[in-house]
Amino acid sequence: MNTPTSQPVREIIMAEPRGFCAGVDRAIEIVERALRKFGAPIYVRHEIVHNTHVVQNLKSLGAIFIEELSDVPPGATLVFSAHGVSKALQDEAQARGFRIFDATCPLVTKVHVEVAKLHREGYEFIMIGHKGHPEVEGTMGQLSDGIYLVEDVDDVAKVQPRQSERLAVVTQTTLSVDDAAEISAAVQARFPQVRRPKQQDICYATQNRQDAVKLLSPQVDILIVVGSSTSSNSNRLAELSNRLGTEAHMVDGPDDLKPAWFEGKLRVGLTAGASAPDVVVQAVIERIRSLGAISVRTMDGIAETLKFPLPKGLKLEEPTAPS
Repeated sequence: MNTPTSQPVREIIMAEPRGFCAGVDRAIEIVERALRKFGAPIYVRHEIVHNTHVVQNLKSLGAIFIEELSDVPPGATLVFSAHGVSKALQDEAQARGFRIFDATCPLVTKVHVEVAKLHREGYEFIMIGHKGHPEVEGTMGQLSDGIYLVEDVDDVAKVQPRQSERLAVVTQTTLSVDDAAEISAAVQARFPQVRRPKQQDICYATQNRQDAVKLLSPQVDILIVVGSSTSSNSNRLAELSNRLGTEAHMVDGPDDLKPAWFEGKLRVGLTAGASAPDVVVQAVIERIRSLGAISVRTMDGIAETLKFPLPKGLKLEEPTAPS
């Protein structure tokens, strides 16, 4: 749209779906339940999800976030983050005798299980993902060797697996759907025998939020993405909107909004990454309202109802009724 005007913001259009996904809900609930059942402190390896507000809230309840297992005292309760961890880190945690709860998103675990299964059948792997991201480190760390990371199409030309007869592709679950498809096609062009995932590794929530942005961005003059800078899926939403020609900005909260962004913008689109809490989204809406927005409406979209079960050992005892 991008029609120049001096009028203030008139409408906020909210993407549907947006915000928390089932994996994030589950991960946060695991930490909260562990705190209630076992008491503070609970140790969490890496940020449970990539959102500043979620992490700060859990810290206030008694969660301690660590990177090195040597920082966890013997006998403590340890939670693995939603991104998953390497086999070596799992083994080390077991050897140290911690009480462990695994908050790895089940859709990431599905990738780990597939890697282990195909590895036993003699496969090597090309992983599409971002170097240094904890999910990538966790998935590649399921094997000691035979898994090669590619971040873009150029990397595909340089990767050198030991053989190509048994070669499979896996992806980070929070990538741009379009980018992953392009890189995967390049892999298949170079290695025609490559095995593609039976189901798309990119998670349903990432796909749904990107599809919603594709529908929303042509209807608005600017898109605000609520999410922390460390959140891969949030970054992909802003990139997608910019690529489609609609100016996008990612904000961690209402204080990051700049009034100049909204000058001459009649319609503001709003979405949130899968780890962004709704309370922050609502605060962002109120800030945009203060800049002149008159109405808020939600676009039609997919209603997500998926819920993942919690690990065993986190059931909270019901209080005993007085006799």
